[in-house]
Amino acid sequence: MIERNHLEIVREVDRCGSLTAAANALCLTQSALSHAIKKLEQQLGTAVWVREGRKLRPTQSGLYLLSLANRLLPQFEHAEELVGQIARGQRGSLRIGMECHPCYQWLLKVVGPYLEQWPGVDVDVKQRFQFGGIGALFGYDIDVLVTPDPLHRKGLVYEPVFDYEQVLVVPRSHPLASKPWVEPADLESETLITYPVDAERLDIFTRFLVPAHSSPARHKTIETTDIMLQMVATGRGVSALPRWLVEEYAHQMPITPVRLGQEGIDKQIFLGLRERDAGVEYLQSFMAMARETTWGLA
Repeated sequence: MIERNHLEIVREVDRCGSLTAAANALCLTQSALSHAIKKLEQQLGTAVWVREGRKLRPTQSGLYLLSLANRLLPQFEHAEELVGQIARGQRGSLRIGMECHPCYQWLLKVVGPYLEQWPGVDVDVKQRFQFGGIGALFGYDIDVLVTPDPLHRKGLVYEPVFDYEQVLVVPRSHPLASKPWVEPADLESETLITYPVDAERLDIFTRFLVPAHSSPARHKTIETTDIMLQMVATGRGVSALPRWLVEEYAHQMPITPVRLGQEGIDKQIFLGLRERDAGVEYLQSFMAMARETTWGLA
């Protein structure tokens, strides 16, 4: 009873907020769209929307269909895109999601040579700090996820591509800069600057502060790495970042890395992808090139 065009209608009405705008987006007349909606509701035996002034609000049935549309339509579109590329003799497209916020500089070192080696593959990068990587993989919004914290789910595979150390970054003039390592208590009088990510996914909290029942005096969030490090360099706070990144920026600004605890915090970066795509040649090539790419620190 439920067909793909029904799901497309549900999605467009939700996106556009009105029948007129949805009809334009779907290249239909408003009367044709209204007829299709009425027929769908008759087949289902329940209303899909209710009117609130000029807008349509989905019913409980409509919300379920919208959820179904958001899950299934990207998979249809992904399959059509891949099949079309095969038919045109193209290789495909590679959509990369970033959950490792400082890793963009490293990714650039991979993407340049990759594009030269695979001229038939287009690359797109999604770097949003509230990014839902697992959902994006399952929803076919991305093909590869770059993450330091893999969440293992059935149908996904992860490969480690490099190791790094998470460190505290402070101004060179900071009292902590001369210490061989810092303890959690050292941060209790500090302003801690992080990316806008839940504390449950930040190692500075989960592996350093929380086990010691410590917390910083203040916690600020900043989306941009450059601004974050400028804030640290001018004494506005401290942050926790990969050692390689701090050492690169230390050539440009007065900052220095300090080990987090006597043993330090060791991390890995992983690339995740759908298990069913593991045999795709251009994806495997990207994984191989990522494993071979180093930071190339000066």
